[in-house]
Amino acid sequence: MPLNPDGIRRGCRHEIASAVQLCGHEIDRFTNVASRDTPLTVACTQQAALFTDIATEMGRTKPIQFVNVREPAGWSNEGERAAAKMAALLAAAAEPTSEPGTIDFESRGVILIYGCDERAIEAGNLLKDHLDVTVLITPPAEVALPRGVDFPTAKGKIRSARGHLGSFELVVDEFAESTPSSRDALNFGSTRSNARSTCDIILDLTGSVALFPAGNLREGYLREDPGDPASTLRAVMKARDLVGTFRKPRYISFEAKACAHSRSQRPGCTRCLDLCPAGAITPSGNHVSIDPHICAGCGQCAAACPTGAASYALPPADELVRRLRAMMVAYRDAGGTHPMLLVHDDLHGTPLIECLSRFGDGLPAHVLPFAVNETTQVGLEAIAGAFAYGASRLQFLLPSKQRHDPTGLRQTIAFAGSILTGLGFGPDRVSTIETDDPDSLLDTLRGAAPLPGASRPASFRPIGTKRDVLRFALAELHRAAPKPIDIVALPPGAPLGAVEIDDANCTLCLSCVSACPTHALRDDPERPVLRFVEDACVQCGLCQATCPERAVTLIPRVNFGAANTPARVLKEEEPFCCIRCNKPFGVRSTIERMISKLNGKHWMYEPSARRLDAVQMCGDCRVIFAAEQSFEASGKAAPLVRTTDDYHREQAATSFAETKLGGGGP
Repeated sequence: MPLNPDGIRRGCRHEIASAVQLCGHEIDRFTNVASRDTPLTVACTQQAALFTDIATEMGRTKPIQFVNVREPAGWSNEGERAAAKMAALLAAAAEPTSEPGTIDFESRGVILIYGCDERAIEAGNLLKDHLDVTVLITPPAEVALPRGVDFPTAKGKIRSARGHLGSFELVVDEFAESTPSSRDALNFGSTRSNARSTCDIILDLTGSVALFPAGNLREGYLREDPGDPASTLRAVMKARDLVGTFRKPRYISFEAKACAHSRSQRPGCTRCLDLCPAGAITPSGNHVSIDPHICAGCGQCAAACPTGAASYALPPADELVRRLRAMMVAYRDAGGTHPMLLVHDDLHGTPLIECLSRFGDGLPAHVLPFAVNETTQVGLEAIAGAFAYGASRLQFLLPSKQRHDPTGLRQTIAFAGSILTGLGFGPDRVSTIETDDPDSLLDTLRGAAPLPGASRPASFRPIGTKRDVLRFALAELHRAAPKPIDIVALPPGAPLGAVEIDDANCTLCLSCVSACPTHALRDDPERPVLRFVEDACVQCGLCQATCPERAVTLIPRVNFGAANTPARVLKEEEPFCCIRCNKPFGVRSTIERMISKLNGKHWMYEPSARRLDAVQMCGDCRVIFAAEQSFEASGKAAPLVRTTDDYHREQAATSFAETKLGGGGP
């Protein structure tokens, strides 16, 4: 492939060395550089194992970063003009990355093979020497008698299943064990329902509905079409190896105290619950709970979470945007123009790009492939940052048949599209390419006309939480926009917006203030007033759900001046002062409304009873006043305080009465 070290050096401002065969006759050049134990990036992934082994033998302690510039850039009909892209890829690879935490699965090899005919028993025969096998046949379970019975076989229908690799729990109806007194067909004993069982692995060969949502994402659950012998055999071979300890990344970091799901049993934000394809998220009091063993790492919960309580860890949002920044800045410095970002994953996107480069024309020089763990992990902050850094378009490469529903990604694209259109970038700047055909991918990329990016591209370095990065990115995008305006309306469900109050219905009870998890709604201890800080609002809806008067309305929008705007007064009223101590304690309109509704309309609040005075007093004075007036709920006079003498008189009277009754007849 053609190399232009000078062009690469302009964008990637590090020491650059080029080679013809670094893994062969020029290996000494690699060993000389690797021996320094300084940061090192090698633009070759094919021989990564060789380079790593050599560096380890030399005693190198710092890891080597590897990046592929061949298939994404050099192997292309436009490879001569790919120097800026190579610089961008090298700069992105050199960005420091953090390692996510991990979780372990323990499997002892207890497998349940769930099928509807003899094929389940055949699978059991293949696995009986490797795993602890039990076969469950769905009713009516009319199967031929097997030649030998080397493992338990039963019939039944799984009513419910939960768990993961190493810890599945099942509830089975119509359960019956097979009997040895069978002849032509397998016979079963008495049936019972609500039978419970556990296992480490489930091999589902029923060909019916999966036992779990997004069953292909559940660790330890293997589901294949029994009519496809090849896929069934692959599942059997995979199941055979599921014994021992297994490790996977902890994809999501979760901070419960920042969650805006619920307050006082009132539901608010349910974005993550609505989007999780694997069923890993469940309500847990005022927040949600994410089971890391079930989580499949799609990242939609983190992308949609408005507070940042759920954040993606592979990598975190700020790291992801820093990689974007390094790529875009290097591309621009190297002389690249009209950069189009192609966001893809390694499972689907990388093989498609490699196929296009090996057997086709390769990617155009202005298309920058940006690999992520899952395309659905990309949030609004990354898209806003990309365009602030100068991207002209952003395309998400998805398979034609997704592993999980990308509803969250489509919502994020809709939010980003509204913002970009409102700021003058124009429509259709962010879209998806859903294909498994490399030629179709290339046709779509070529059909996207070059568009101008930001007039003044940003270079800010994102630091902080996901919400902080979003604020930075939006502010820089607004600064670089063709037509910057202060407020852009967003579709419902956006994580940004304002709150409006129906002044006629609001009583300033301030229940919304106590429910707000981000303190966007605030009160004043000195007077009845409701304030709102738009920069802190995440549109969780808790204020709307809590308001007893239904006076709160959410307004999804992005206000680019919100960060520098002081708290806005939504409603303010004159306080009511205690008639006894003159301390303000309530809202005048509310107290006067109570007085008008109670005065003379109930025996407890007759004007002569002075009970209305208590309504006009603060809490402390009300207690004192009630004690002074000896108020009783029944309206009767308060009883006198009983003394010891009263008790003795009552006892004497009782004894006298008993004596008279016992001494004579009527």
